[in-house]
Amino acid sequence: MGDELSQQYADLLDGQYDCVDRIVLNAYNPLCYSPGGFRSWWRRLYGTDDDLDDTHLMRLAGRFARRVRGFAKAHGIVLEECQRGERKHDLAEQYLAAHPETQGLFMILVSRAVAPVWEVKRSATSGALQNLASKKAFVNHYSFNILDPDWGHLTIKMSGHPPFGAQIILNGHEYVAAQALRTGVAFRKDGNCFTHLSHPRSLAAVADTLTEKPVIGQLLQVCDRWIYSCCLCFGLHTEEQERTNFRYQYSVYQLEYSRNLLFRNGHQLDQVFQGLIDRTRSRLDIPHLRTIFGMRNRPFHHRDAQPPREAVVVERPTYDLTVFKVHFGKVTLKAYTKGEHVLRFEAIVHHAAVLKLGRLLPRFPALVTRLQGMVDRWLNTIQYLDHAFVADQTLDQLPASSQLGRLRIGGIDLNKPRMRAVLAAAIACAQIPMGFRLGNLVTQVRLRSGTLAASYGTRQAAYDLRKLRAKGFVLRQPRSQRYTVPPDGLRTIAALVVLREQVIKPILAGVRTPYRGRKPRSWTPLDDHYQTLRLDMHQLFADLGLAS
Repeated sequence: MGDELSQQYADLLDGQYDCVDRIVLNAYNPLCYSPGGFRSWWRRLYGTDDDLDDTHLMRLAGRFARRVRGFAKAHGIVLEECQRGERKHDLAEQYLAAHPETQGLFMILVSRAVAPVWEVKRSATSGALQNLASKKAFVNHYSFNILDPDWGHLTIKMSGHPPFGAQIILNGHEYVAAQALRTGVAFRKDGNCFTHLSHPRSLAAVADTLTEKPVIGQLLQVCDRWIYSCCLCFGLHTEEQERTNFRYQYSVYQLEYSRNLLFRNGHQLDQVFQGLIDRTRSRLDIPHLRTIFGMRNRPFHHRDAQPPREAVVVERPTYDLTVFKVHFGKVTLKAYTKGEHVLRFEAIVHHAAVLKLGRLLPRFPALVTRLQGMVDRWLNTIQYLDHAFVADQTLDQLPASSQLGRLRIGGIDLNKPRMRAVLAAAIACAQIPMGFRLGNLVTQVRLRSGTLAASYGTRQAAYDLRKLRAKGFVLRQPRSQRYTVPPDGLRTIAALVVLREQVIKPILAGVRTPYRGRKPRSWTPLDDHYQTLRLDMHQLFADLGLAS
């Protein structure tokens, strides 16, 4: 893997793998999303657009609904009306658990959601078409739940109104599970996560195929396989689809990418994860943690007690679950546990347009690569905060002036509260996936500078940022107003902040006012380490003749 956190804990792992998780594709007919194009398509369908009005559009939607309900009744397919907020995916999963022999279309769920529909205005006297406009309205959507032999459970959510826009929802773990069964890789699975693998490297190789170019053709095949014959056929017969040349194009709407670390021991996993949260949460400016309470301790099982089966096993965890989540606009970074032995790190883009790489299906590998880079940088940020060190000569050269282009910039004085706040703010900004702006730095410094918050603005931030750039701690992105913190710079900044705040200050405080008395009940192993350092420092000062 490309991150140092995975390498740090490699001796505690049975394996690790990266996988594309949730994939949401938009399906649309480009011709039908412009007034002129929609009129052309209508002429192909009926030969003329004289009857293009709201009544005929509603008739098409009504025909779609009647055909869906009639087909479900004739073939014994479950059709349910869902209320707002109801988890439709859970309903389908429950049905699959009770009917493991299911194949193809097995459930249709109806709900209301916003979709673009056409509104027609005609002259009251001549009946001529005056305006054709698109608007957003709450209309019925039909979620077709399908079990595909290659991709497992997938959902196609289609609007019953023309132009019949749809979303295809897939899961990369389902695809990897199907391929692993075919290649003979034994596994145990908890939801959309593999909790035990007989050959982790073999499964990781299968999962990596979702990041390569051939996956574009596989996604195109699975979408075309079902959307025309299983969904659009209720609105347009096959002959009408061919006559009007109604073809979908696909674009990426949402995407999730995860890195999964498989620990041998559940207790070690819990210690590692809770330690990471405690040591890095405040420095990364994580305001909230979501914890689901259950049993206090994570259960321990000997992993070799039961041989793995070539099947999907759903495990229901009963221990505490902590979700470490941070949002950056339309991008979310998450860390949480799955099952008893898996630590997962996720990068989620809620709208692929924010990545500015294009959204059409051929851009899928590039989007996945961008998310993979986000996971790498985030784990490196956590790693540098958890295990930081300072390179040679860094402390000596820190106060010295540096050169930035033709400008000579002053050094960095850690004794000034403002500079310490800037360094801490740079750590918080380092995890922003697309790079941080000057305004992000100002916001973070104001949160940390106390009395200086009112006087700190963009002018001061620009000057401090030039200091960090001159030392190589921060880099400016080419042709952009965004900045990134390179790995070496992040490691050095983290070390400076951690050493001063977590080592030097506690030691000096203990040396000046040593603790005497009975240990409190809340005494922790970390307090033992600090107490040992304080006593050793007293003895060192005495030997050097610096303490009376």
